[in-house]
Amino acid sequence: MDLKGKNAIITGASKGIGKAIAMRLAEAGVNVVLAARTQETLDATVEEIKSKTGVNVIGVATDVGKLEDLQRLVDTTLERLGGIDILVNNAGVSSQYPFQEQPLEDFEKLVQTNYLGYVRLIRLVINHMIDKKSGAIINSVSGSTLVDPIPRGFLAYSSLKVGLRAFLKGLFWELRDHGIKVTSILPGVVNSDLTDKLDSITKEQKDRLMTPDAVCDMVMYALSVPANACPLELAVINQQTPWTKPVIDYQQNQAK
Repeated sequence: MDLKGKNAIITGASKGIGKAIAMRLAEAGVNVVLAARTQETLDATVEEIKSKTGVNVIGVATDVGKLEDLQRLVDTTLERLGGIDILVNNAGVSSQYPFQEQPLEDFEKLVQTNYLGYVRLIRLVINHMIDKKSGAIINSVSGSTLVDPIPRGFLAYSSLKVGLRAFLKGLFWELRDHGIKVTSILPGVVNSDLTDKLDSITKEQKDRLMTPDAVCDMVMYALSVPANACPLELAVINQQTPWTKPVIDYQQNQAK
């Protein structure tokens, strides 16, 4: 895909991995629509990317767990940019507990954001892509889906990611004859806002955490392959941090 002049939606884009992906796409000449919940942080990110790249950068305050917000995001993109070539589903929330201690209110949040947020947004954009017979849908899933059984403390979170991964595999087969590519990114533990808040846990292990650039590289690779090829799944896992022993331990997490 020749990226210059293309239009992309990125969710969870105001900071961390999403912001890094948005910046990398904008540097490649892609017009980007950033979706995030916090307006102040979103506005600051929009201005930063716009000042550094010169492409069209639009921010749309969005809770991906709400269907009406997703519809507004898509409508705004089509109205302002005229089309959608790339969708990067990156928004997500985490809730790490032994299952018997998992807060009941967290289940709905995980389902609405980490599963339905992806599925609904894809449903809202695919018919536009089908009409154009082209498009790329890239999704941040989780490296924890590579582990069987699911890592302790991640049962609710990772089981939804396993379901999402299965959905995206099936979607690949449904959409490939329409010229649309579907790629799942399976990252390990990234040095992001979550780990920044856990300095007492990770300060001696920062070198084990990947930077957001490692995820960006996978996104850009997925967009760089020839038209007749599609990376179905791309995994990059920490060399020294196995998922069977997560960096962020549950008990320490609760203490923080």
